[in-house]
Amino acid sequence: MPLLERVLASQGLGWTALDALAVATGPGNFTGIRISVSAARGLALGLGKPAVGITILEAMSEADDGVFTLPGPRGMMYQQTLRDGAALGPATLVPGDAAAPDPTRVLPSLARLAARRLESGDISAPVPFYIKPADAAPASDPPPKMLA
Repeated sequence: MPLLERVLASQGLGWTALDALAVATGPGNFTGIRISVSAARGLALGLGKPAVGITILEAMSEADDGVFTLPGPRGMMYQQTLRDGAALGPATLVPGDAAAPDPTRVLPSLARLAARRLESGDISAPVPFYIKPADAAPASDPPPKMLA
């Protein structure tokens, strides 16, 4: 939040100057995605502004069509085929290496896609974009007996 405040202040702006918020919803680190989406939703709620979620793969495809990849966990990569920022099929996690996207290209694309969605009225609260379930699982052992 302090970094966001510094960015706004560097342009002579405050939170109330925003018309909407855009957030990258994933894929990526489980905790990082949850934090960023929760922060954007909380800010939007507090400011009374809309929030728009865009996947990083959608942002990468905003200017190009094709198969897009992102680094994934443990020798894997996220992959999805998109055209005009729209998915042609589900995102998948496949073996392989992928380069991290250039943020100077992805962030402006994310903003343009979010602006288009706002203009079209295609707005729903951002939600994390997960491709695989969390690695954590509930314990399979029964809980201990509570002593009275």
